[in-house]
Amino acid sequence: MVIFVETASVKFNSLEEIAKAKKKISYEEFLELCDEDTLAEWVNGEIIMTSPASRKHQEIAFFLQSILHSYVEFYRIGEILGAPFQMKLPLSGREPDIIFVHSDHLDRLKDTFLDGPADMVVEIISKDSVSRDRGDKFMEYESAGIAEYWLIDPTRKQAEFYRLGDDNCYHQVLLDAEGKYHSEIIKGFWFKPSWLWQEPLPPDWEIRRELNLP
Repeated sequence: MVIFVETASVKFNSLEEIAKAKKKISYEEFLELCDEDTLAEWVNGEIIMTSPASRKHQEIAFFLQSILHSYVEFYRIGEILGAPFQMKLPLSGREPDIIFVHSDHLDRLKDTFLDGPADMVVEIISKDSVSRDRGDKFMEYESAGIAEYWLIDPTRKQAEFYRLGDDNCYHQVLLDAEGKYHSEIIKGFWFKPSWLWQEPLPPDWEIRRELNLP
């Protein structure tokens, strides 16, 4: 893909060049330069380049997206989308690993991005994303009103679940006595984080049976 941007009389040929020069561009310009292979996010005009995901990261993302998609599609309560797909917030354009958009908010979905907050976001932590996922994104998602934020850490084999309270702040939600997390925004959906640490991951048919899906 041939790309060209001129900012303050300086010519740039790629997002990498813009990021290194620390030049600011609009979100519209950012989208024009992106394709499905772009590993970057837009934050307050600046380009943040990200690293390729590990195999384990991809396996967990695919597993979670698959069971979430099966449940959401069966009950027709919205849409599940995975990276690469942009989510435009007031001061950033993030690319979460997984997002859930409730049926009431499907009007926010555009061809190449979600224009506004998702109802639930999943981020799978990698070595280079710890500070972003636990810091910057945590505050951005909380401020944007994203109802649920799931943080999955494959290295520590740890999953954390945050829910937006009446005070507009995230509060951690613990697992039940059987080790299950019950989503509030995806009504009736639950899963066991311990599934994520199994080698190999449980087969799709087994999880569908647990969730009473056809």
